Amino acid sequence: MSPESNGRPGLPAWAETLRQKYLAGEASVFVLYRNVFDRYQVGERYYTLLPFLSEVLLKDNKQHIFELSVDRGVRVIQGGSAQERADLYRHLEGKGLSGIFESLERQMREQRSSALLIPYAGTIFPAAESHFLSLEERGAFTALHRWSLDEQFADGDNVVILVSESLADLSPALLTHPRVVAIELPMPDRASRHAAIRHYAPGMQAAEAAQLADQTAGLRLIQLASIVASEAPQGMSHAQRRTLIASLLQGSPQAAERAEKLAAITAGMTPGEIRQLVDPTRGLPENSDPASEMMAVVRQRKRELIEKECAGLIEFIEPRHGLDTVGGNAHIKGELLDIARLIVSGDRARAPMGLLAVGPMGAGKTFVIKAFLKEAGLSGIALKNFRSKWVGSTEANLDRVLATVKAMGPIALVIDEGDRSFGKQGDDADGGTSSRVIARLKEFMSDPENRGQVLFILMTNRPDKLDTDIKRPGRLDRKIPFFYAETAAERAAVVSAVFRRYDVPFDLTEDSLVAACEALAGYSNADLEAVALLAAEFAERTERTEGADTLVHSTVESRTNAGATTVPMPAVSSAVIPAVSAAILARAIDDFMPPQETTMVRYMEMLAVAETSRRSLLPQRFRSLSAREVQEQLAELRRQIHS
Repeated sequence: MSPESNGRPGLPAWAETLRQKYLAGEASVFVLYRNVFDRYQVGERYYTLLPFLSEVLLKDNKQHIFELSVDRGVRVIQGGSAQERADLYRHLEGKGLSGIFESLERQMREQRSSALLIPYAGTIFPAAESHFLSLEERGAFTALHRWSLDEQFADGDNVVILVSESLADLSPALLTHPRVVAIELPMPDRASRHAAIRHYAPGMQAAEAAQLADQTAGLRLIQLASIVASEAPQGMSHAQRRTLIASLLQGSPQAAERAEKLAAITAGMTPGEIRQLVDPTRGLPENSDPASEMMAVVRQRKRELIEKECAGLIEFIEPRHGLDTVGGNAHIKGELLDIARLIVSGDRARAPMGLLAVGPMGAGKTFVIKAFLKEAGLSGIALKNFRSKWVGSTEANLDRVLATVKAMGPIALVIDEGDRSFGKQGDDADGGTSSRVIARLKEFMSDPENRGQVLFILMTNRPDKLDTDIKRPGRLDRKIPFFYAETAAERAAVVSAVFRRYDVPFDLTEDSLVAACEALAGYSNADLEAVALLAAEFAERTERTEGADTLVHSTVESRTNAGATTVPMPAVSSAVIPAVSAAILARAIDDFMPPQETTMVRYMEMLAVAETSRRSLLPQRFRSLSAREVQEQLAELRRQIHS
């Protein structure tokens, strides 16, 4: 923020917007929303929102500043003598909400140049239909509505500022009024995070501060301060944390340097939390850089803070495998690798806005998408159930999640079984909530600013249940179809990949594995994984049985040769996993019973064919089908399913 011409430090951009709109006479009632529980920098100081408004933005140009809240009633923050304040409090005693608004209006009209701050505004102007509001709530809404239209009220240099984390918490009628202006307080950008790190951790090296600013996208400054502050307001000091961590790391490589860096990012943590976070048995990263270890801990704390703030609405995805562990699906892997290269190279402008993964259940959609995230180096967040039975809560939850996701970009927002969360709009049996949710989601998905920053990935085996408009290009640009392995060679590749993924040794030639998989036609990837793991279990049982037989035989032989003396035999090592042979795999194939829902699988396959954005992604047997033939087959399969 650059200084103003009068020598005073500049305001945050949102505050300057509010000031300009007020001076221009555009409105006298404002709503501040989104990142309202953070800290805001002015010069060398950081303020929380209400002190910022009263001590910085309004202090020099308002004679009286009042605060109205449900918990504390009316407070006079600035202006008036002690006697005048006492008279006001005495006058308001016992009065309800309507009486409070009447008294405040009289004060503001008589004294002029006044400001009224209303934190947690949703508790006074709740998002509900007017017939559900109490008489006092209706009176408060009417008063505020009237003030916003009253030119005399505005000419008296009066301003009202409402504060709410989400617009969904406020009465819609209030927000649609042309003389009420809503201003978003954004999440901190990189420059703001870097400035806060330098402020709260002045001893941190410049390179590490810059790296930390990159790694903490999505965190509020107040959360960032809790991680890096040199001295926590309460609890352990930096020196105490360093001593504790050094004792935990005693004897490990670079213990002193690691303790210093970890102490810098554990402000506010208890000794128990630090012991849980700092693992002395964990080795350093490959480059033996303690700074990398520090960043890994920061990412862990970031995940914990964001998941806690979003109240269980999101979950971080941490894929362990890349696309090299995916068996078969060569054409899909090629498509996803091309997208990954665009993202990794920084050419995100050409990256798609979103991906739609479609195909029958068990085709490997979830595993392949997670492997793609690892390959692309993208952080991933899974959207959990954000629907609520309370009016307005569902919309507020979605807004909070989308704001957090946008601030964390570049990132992927993953929704599995998307047809359940974002199905077609129905008859508004839920009071219109589904319609509003889908409308908000469409708006977010098609926002050009999200290209290259938020990759929307939706997975479903029933794309016919999705709202049609959500699937159009510009929202879900690439529609990638998933199918079961077509040939024995592809099925063998999947089984082989499963063995490697789970470190299961197998004593099979490529030809024998392909021959064994000839009998697995129609098996899904999930079925093939189940067969492979069943074979591993049979191999282990066989090894255990043979080991037990050997032990019994040796014991009997020892008893025969040496009376009752038993010679203890070495136990079979549980760490050694026996190899899967051709005979054991054949036994597992023969024993496994796959699901028999063949008609539904064929229907889901045809849905994937109908949705795909490119013919080249389809198996050969589907590529020559015309659009009419696809629809005819879908209609026939639909008839069979419902008959």
